[in-house]
Amino acid sequence: MAGHTDNSIVIDAPMDLVWDMTNDLRSWTQLYSEYAAVEVLEEKDVDGGREYLFRLTMHPDENGNVWSWVSKRVVDPAARQVRAHRVETGPFEYMNIYWEYLPEGDGVRMRWVQDFHMKDAAPVTDEGMTERLNRNTPVQMNLIKGKVEKAAEAAKAGSGAKKAAAERK
Repeated sequence: MAGHTDNSIVIDAPMDLVWDMTNDLRSWTQLYSEYAAVEVLEEKDVDGGREYLFRLTMHPDENGNVWSWVSKRVVDPAARQVRAHRVETGPFEYMNIYWEYLPEGDGVRMRWVQDFHMKDAAPVTDEGMTERLNRNTPVQMNLIKGKVEKAAEAAKAGSGAKKAAAERK
């Protein structure tokens, strides 16, 4: 049996801003509440996109455990899609993640799909991890939504001020 999650959120911001902020790995410690560190180990151009090998380190969990792993992430800006998988699988047999960004109204629907299978010795089952991810993913998505929308408002206010200043001249 494998685990599967499919979560999405609409972010009221321009596509380019949503894409840029959520794919800037080096800023993930400011975007997510769960990541303590991000270390980009390697990056290179691939077939119209960019491939990253990176280490994520989480803040200590409720038991004081610090989880860390290496993932590979391929971003495709033309298709507005991302595919990733854990290279260091830890308690997972595998963990594959797919992100897509779809225009919706004046905003962007950001969707994350996770397919995985836990190892027999893992501290949680596929069902338990599915529940955990479905509980945590909306929390992280809402944090991201708030931060991206705040940046969009600031950019809009800044461009409005520049326009007004130019009109006064």
